[in-house]
Amino acid sequence: MSWGTELWDQFENLDKHTQWGIDFLERYAKFVKERLDIEQNYAKQLRNLVKKYCPKRAKDEEPRFTTCLSFNSVLNELNDYAGQREVVAEEMAHKVYGELMRYSQDLKAERKHHLQEGRKAQQHLDYCWKQMENSKRKFERECREAEKSQITYDRLDNDINATKSEVEKAKAQFYLRNHMADESKNEYAAQLQNFNAEQWKHFNNAIPHIFKNLQDMDERRTVKLGETYRSFAEAERRVIPIISKCLEGMVSAAKAVDMRKDSLIVVESFKSGFEPPGDFPFEDFSQNLSRAGSDGTISNTTKGDREGTPGPRPDPKHAMSRTKNKLWLFGKKPKWSVNMAPSLEDFSHLPPEQRRKRLQLRIDELSKELQKEMDQRDALNKMKDVYEKNPQMGDPSSLQPKISETMCNMEKLRSEIHKNETWLSEVEGKQSSRGDRRHSADNHHHTPPGRESPEGSYTDDTSQEHHTPHKRPSPPQPGQPNPDPHEFDDEFDDDDPLPVIGHCKALYSFDGQNEGTLVMAEDEVLYIIEEDKGDGWTRARKQSGEEGYVPTSYVEITMEKNSKGAVTYI
Repeated sequence: MSWGTELWDQFENLDKHTQWGIDFLERYAKFVKERLDIEQNYAKQLRNLVKKYCPKRAKDEEPRFTTCLSFNSVLNELNDYAGQREVVAEEMAHKVYGELMRYSQDLKAERKHHLQEGRKAQQHLDYCWKQMENSKRKFERECREAEKSQITYDRLDNDINATKSEVEKAKAQFYLRNHMADESKNEYAAQLQNFNAEQWKHFNNAIPHIFKNLQDMDERRTVKLGETYRSFAEAERRVIPIISKCLEGMVSAAKAVDMRKDSLIVVESFKSGFEPPGDFPFEDFSQNLSRAGSDGTISNTTKGDREGTPGPRPDPKHAMSRTKNKLWLFGKKPKWSVNMAPSLEDFSHLPPEQRRKRLQLRIDELSKELQKEMDQRDALNKMKDVYEKNPQMGDPSSLQPKISETMCNMEKLRSEIHKNETWLSEVEGKQSSRGDRRHSADNHHHTPPGRESPEGSYTDDTSQEHHTPHKRPSPPQPGQPNPDPHEFDDEFDDDDPLPVIGHCKALYSFDGQNEGTLVMAEDEVLYIIEEDKGDGWTRARKQSGEEGYVPTSYVEITMEKNSKGAVTYI
């Protein structure tokens, strides 16, 4: 149905309708703009969320638990999901919003052109109508004047008193007015015919053509809106497969959570390699009481006495202190373990199991670096051979500095690997000896006395059974009973002092609050009488003769050349 034939007289309404169509198109474009702004803000917030919960970590701090790895996978998938939301926003911005704004400008220009043509046609028709009206009014006026002149002529012609000149003058005026009326009539007829022709052209040619152009423009606007509706939906549909993959990735990450693997990682991460504490000894405080033996009293003899083998009398305070410090899980950690010295190159400040893992990790990293250097060396040698065979390609001597540097790096890496492998073999050897001792202890159902360090870790030397940490008795306090002079001597099988095998310098101060430890000040020089057996403690003696254990990581040790072992610095 054509607007030109059906709406020939609705120019003003079509003007309003086409303006409404453009306004509606711009309104939809504004809707799309707000929608893509929402998508962009949503994607930005998602990326900020991922960045917030996925902070940068050092390589050795990367999580290994399946829950953490799965959460990282979820964050990665969510980041990809945010990227797809950005793709949706970009598609809407270019293929919908941008297209609508460009088309709106084109519609406005086209509408303006068509309306201007319609107004010009209407103005031309109005001009023709005015010309016709003017000629019509002129013809009407001339006819009235002619009638008046005829009446005047007839009156003078019938008047006997009128002179001949007056009659002739009236007659000439009558003929003149009739002639002017005839001319006005002819002009009016011509203008009327011209107006009718222009009016026919206006309503049968000009206006239908203009209205058809307006109709085509409006129909194209309608089609464009339908296409942009489809593009709006397609922008979302295109990313659905990728978004589905992101969601499937999240589901796969959830399935990858393994409680048994996480539990194993916890064991591997915190296993110290130390043996669990032994049984609590029975502490008999009734030895100095004189009671009559009866069936209802506890015997004042120890298990060793009942079996006929005298046993040493343990120091109650010493035993309780050692046992308490061994149970770190249920008690407070010793002060030295909390305020540990800075990390050392050989990781001797760590428990044996953790030290072994760290050393193995370092060896693996150094081996990878060594392999890279070897590959680079081989590549340089091949390039050198090519240069020697084809001198025009390059100077072989120019590669020698780089080859020498690579060889130097390889030697350094081999040296580092050898040093760390030595430390690793020491740790594995000590762990093996501990395992043998634990097996032996399990067979006897108890731990031999005097085999523990001040913090509850076992030593490697069986001779230490007779040289447990010794603290000199303090002078008697008023109001307290005098201690037994042989009470502390029972801890050792002999009173001969251990020989000096080296000396050490304190790097840090140590308060020695635990029983069997030795107080030392920073930069104080001590004598070494027993090496570290792998438990992190070294037995030392002050110049005053006082003996005890100090943390190995707190001192710089120099062994005597004629003593066991080479000179080492820790």
